[in-house]
Amino acid sequence: MKPKEVLLWSIAFPGFGQILNGQNLKGILFIVLEILINVQANFNIIIISSFLGEVDKAVKQTNYLWLMFYPCVYFFAMWDAYKEAGGGKKPYSFLPFVFCAYMVTIGVIFSSKMTFFGILLGPVWLPMFMVIPGLIVGFVLQKTLTAR
Repeated sequence: MKPKEVLLWSIAFPGFGQILNGQNLKGILFIVLEILINVQANFNIIIISSFLGEVDKAVKQTNYLWLMFYPCVYFFAMWDAYKEAGGGKKPYSFLPFVFCAYMVTIGVIFSSKMTFFGILLGPVWLPMFMVIPGLIVGFVLQKTLTAR
């Protein structure tokens, strides 16, 4: 499989990339973890509420203790699938994934209080927007460290 193809499948659902790479046990473990965290955090319910514009309702429905696990499992599964498919041969290629997990987790932490122009973004939108600074920091740091 091509690394980018595996990465896209892993973005769609953690564990799919590992299964495509022939790592069935690891793939099933990521799928089970994703489902467990999703159910315990009420993630599908908060996604629906957020997309309907009911962000206050989404904040109240969120189990933050479980949702905090999601970014690390999600981005680790993506990186692992990508790396195992032959991607990530550049030094420090893990950094964009690490900083995305970090920034999205920060987004989860502040999602119940932080507003953007007076609009509460909540536990879905703020973490999603935090992917952008995570990618920027990760790629800039990767480029800086490999330029030496």
